[in-house]
Amino acid sequence: MGLYRKFVNQTRKPEGTLGKMMVNGMNSGHAKMADWGMSHLPEIVPSKILEVGCGGGRNAGELAKKYPSAKVTAIDYSEVSVAKATDYNNDLINAGRISVMRGDVSNLDLPVEIYDLATAFETIYFWPGLEKCFSEVAKVLKPGGVFMIVNESDGTDDVSLKFEKIIDGMKCYSIEQIESALKAAGFSSVTSDHFEGKPWIAVVAVK
Repeated sequence: MGLYRKFVNQTRKPEGTLGKMMVNGMNSGHAKMADWGMSHLPEIVPSKILEVGCGGGRNAGELAKKYPSAKVTAIDYSEVSVAKATDYNNDLINAGRISVMRGDVSNLDLPVEIYDLATAFETIYFWPGLEKCFSEVAKVLKPGGVFMIVNESDGTDDVSLKFEKIIDGMKCYSIEQIESALKAAGFSSVTSDHFEGKPWIAVVAVK
C-alpha cells in the first residue's frame, strides 16, 4: 500500500503518526460543512448531547457553545481522535461541559434514553451496518430525541466514490439509503437537505 493510500485510510480509524496528521486537519477541513449542517438543527434546548465519531473534537465544542446549558459526550473508537478531541476541548472539559471517551457506535456502552440530541459528522461511511448502528443511537436517545447526520458525500459524487475504492471499509450513502435505514431503526419524521452546488447532505430524524 502506497503512502498516499495509507494516509487517506486514516480517515477510517486514525492511528499512529499518519493518524495524528489526519486528525489535525479534520477540524479545519470540515468546519464549513459542519457549520452548514448545524444550521439544520431544530429549535430544541437539549440537556445532554452525544457526538458520535467526534474526530478532532471541533464539533463537540461547537455544540457546547450552541447549547450552553447542555453537557456533551463525545465518543470515537480511535485513541488518536480521543486524544486530539480532549486536547482541543480542554477548557470545556475542565468546566464540566464536555466529556470525551472511547466508544463504538455498533455497541454503545451508554445509559439508555438519556440524550436529547445525537450527531454524526462525516463518520457513517465507516459504520458497520447502518440499521444496526442507527438502532444503537436510537437506544440512547430519549423518546422525541433528535439525531442529525451530516456528510460531505451524497453517495453519487465522483470524488467520494473514488475514495470509496481506496479506503478500506468506506461506503458512501445516498439520502434515500440513510432515510430508509433510519426508519428501519425506529426513527420517524426524517427530513433532509442537499447543499446547492456541493454533495453535502444533512439528515435529521426524530425518535
